[in-house]
Amino acid sequence: MLKFRIYAITVVLFGEFIMPSYASDPNYDESKVPEYTLPDSLVMRNGERVHSSEMWTQKRRPEILHLFREEMFGKTPKYQQNTMDSEIVEMKENTLNGKAHRLQIRLYPIKNNHSFPITILAYIPQNTSEKVPAFFALNFKGNQAVTTDNEVIPSISMGYDPKFKGKPQEEILRELTEHRGETASRWPIEMILDRGYAFVTACYYDIDPDFNDGFQNGVHPDFYVPGQTQPAPDEWGSIAAWAWGLSRILDYFEGAEKGEGELTHRIDPQKVAVFGHSRLGKAALWAGASEERFVLVISNNSGCGGAALSKRAFGETVGRINTAFPHWFCENFKKYNENESALPFDQHELIALIAPRPVYIASALEDQWADPKGEFLAAQYASPVYELLGTDGFAGTAEMPEPNHPVGGTIHYHIRTGKHDVTPYDWRQYLDFADKYLKP
Repeated sequence: MLKFRIYAITVVLFGEFIMPSYASDPNYDESKVPEYTLPDSLVMRNGERVHSSEMWTQKRRPEILHLFREEMFGKTPKYQQNTMDSEIVEMKENTLNGKAHRLQIRLYPIKNNHSFPITILAYIPQNTSEKVPAFFALNFKGNQAVTTDNEVIPSISMGYDPKFKGKPQEEILRELTEHRGETASRWPIEMILDRGYAFVTACYYDIDPDFNDGFQNGVHPDFYVPGQTQPAPDEWGSIAAWAWGLSRILDYFEGAEKGEGELTHRIDPQKVAVFGHSRLGKAALWAGASEERFVLVISNNSGCGGAALSKRAFGETVGRINTAFPHWFCENFKKYNENESALPFDQHELIALIAPRPVYIASALEDQWADPKGEFLAAQYASPVYELLGTDGFAGTAEMPEPNHPVGGTIHYHIRTGKHDVTPYDWRQYLDFADKYLKP
């Protein structure tokens, strides 16, 4: 197994993708991947083999889920559903060239606490009165950045970004507005609407600002017990918080379906796909694994801590990710820095926790930092659980496909040409995949 000794860290920013550089270079050589043994998802920790779907559901799945909660993502606090506050800020028809109803909603997950709202932006197809399936996705730079729509409210939570430190709120709002539509190329909203899906998004900073502040901002302090100043070693980090936020948005639309909000009932909460890119791909996978109400899960370039096998120690490793982003996972996960062989699980089991619900894993050819082969192998090794539960799993896929040639069944995979990004090609595959499972 490769050992890395970390002497210094430099952080280089490429949009939301931050690649730390170390004194020792990351491994991109398959011949230097250490020998590793993956845990068998269908063997209990006591050695007993899982032989039925009931045994998986009642025994093995809870065992694996517990390990991920205790040792990686951290446990989230108990939450009483339907105890939130909300207000519809705006409803407007005939937006986006007449294609959509636009909704903007303030969601306050902690009842009677309005200090840290989640601002939801939703576009719902204009041309139907039927309930529609939806894609839920967190975004990196605020709702105003996903579209050139001038009436989308800027996500003021971005003011927590260290680059805005010391600036007055008026200047922050001006800068956010100047960058309206900055990431619109990643969000082909009109394409999504044309295919009959709603699009629902919120800024991940609304849930927990993405920097290491000792968990003093965001949602974590709302759940501290008296005397507590940060999560315990087995309690939630930022990725688990972002996943938690996705669940609260789903809570809202479930409540709306019961008549608690105009137009919001047009989104079918039983047909929601959760999508995420990069670190938010990790959050989408954890949301899908820990929240069974999400009926389809999409991970785009999620890499280490997401879909890529950790034990390969290829590209980004556990030690590198925990050092560069110490707030993402629970403190217990740091035990496996440069010690991946000791992990009692690996990421194929994170995918297996989603079974039998459909999952799509996607890589990019030039994104070796995220270990495309490790993502492919995790999809492959998750397949036995899917097959046990009566699906076609990875549909017998044995070899990594050529770029731009999707493969698989209920577990789907592609590697496309290009870099760490989300492209129209990716979205066309996701929409085709969703059509199979979310449309009549």
